[in-house]
Amino acid sequence: MVGAACAFHAARAGLTVTVVDRGAVAGGTTGAGEGNLLVSDKEPGPELELALLSATLWAELAPLLPEDAEYEAKGGLVVASDETGLRALRAFAARQEKAGVTLRAVPGDALHDLEPYLAPGLAGGVHYPQDAQVMPALAAARLLRAGGGRITLRLGTEVTRVLTGPDGAVRGVRTTAGDLHAPHVVNAAGTWGGELARLAGVHLPVLPRRGFVLVTEPLPRLVRHKVYAADYVADVGSDSAALQTSAVVEGTPAGPVLIGASRERVGFDRTLSTEALRRLAAGATALFPVLAGARALRTYAGFRPYLPDHLPAIGPDPRVPGLLHACGHEGAGIGLAPATGLLVTACLTGARPPLDPHPFRPDRFPAGTP
Repeated sequence: MVGAACAFHAARAGLTVTVVDRGAVAGGTTGAGEGNLLVSDKEPGPELELALLSATLWAELAPLLPEDAEYEAKGGLVVASDETGLRALRAFAARQEKAGVTLRAVPGDALHDLEPYLAPGLAGGVHYPQDAQVMPALAAARLLRAGGGRITLRLGTEVTRVLTGPDGAVRGVRTTAGDLHAPHVVNAAGTWGGELARLAGVHLPVLPRRGFVLVTEPLPRLVRHKVYAADYVADVGSDSAALQTSAVVEGTPAGPVLIGASRERVGFDRTLSTEALRRLAAGATALFPVLAGARALRTYAGFRPYLPDHLPAIGPDPRVPGLLHACGHEGAGIGLAPATGLLVTACLTGARPPLDPHPFRPDRFPAGTP
């Protein structure tokens, strides 16, 4: 999705773009995502600024998306089970509101007005109307198509080297299908962004953080919003490599309910974790007891591109002129893609950036950062 957004915005700016992917469109992390477009889980700071801009851009992009891309500006609901959790959630929300997030505190006795099937006895929550959802694979494909004749796809093609000239500047890439020459190369390889950076001779410590999603059978619309427990925010910001789970539940227009979220750093191991799935199911049924009678039809795993400071790498790499990065968004790449693409395109064209790019600079990690 991030690569598609970069290509889309660059094409709209008049540039000619070739997208190289060793698999199919959305065949990596994008195809394994839930399609979250969230501001609700972001601490005030650079990532939240990126998310707020992206929320506006997603609304503008929505008319380009087909109906089966399932873009829904349905809002999010974050809930706390007890008063201690609710106080922490409201303090977090107050900081977000000062930073420009639209939100509304919801007392416990009003939660069922928003979600009739929520478990009873929850302390309260916060409603975030700017949260949305999209079917990420179809959205990525449509953005690439919307670039028209300015975007060429080279699928099933792997980059094996970043080509540079005598002055050390980028001259293109070497691929399994031959050399491609260009004055700029954008590293939008997601979880594999660190590997592509190494091909250019630079250090970018992107690591995979595995997550599972449970998918139920098609159901009536039981879950109206993106609903998650307040401890999800802490899991997103955690540096732990161990298995962490927090309840995240959302319905889809097609009927299935998507259940997450788990996080663990186990490399690129795709082995099914029954413990992770058990925790996901338990968390979901604790929030929505009605789901205890639903069948889980399938599960899938993906790898979030994790960087140590939880901020993506976006923009030019001063160590290799002509090389730009757009990766390391962890679990927020779908949501942050439009603003990332706009920022990268501004760097490519010399236009004024839509926000301060400095916090996302790719060379901020010292050599040896794990």
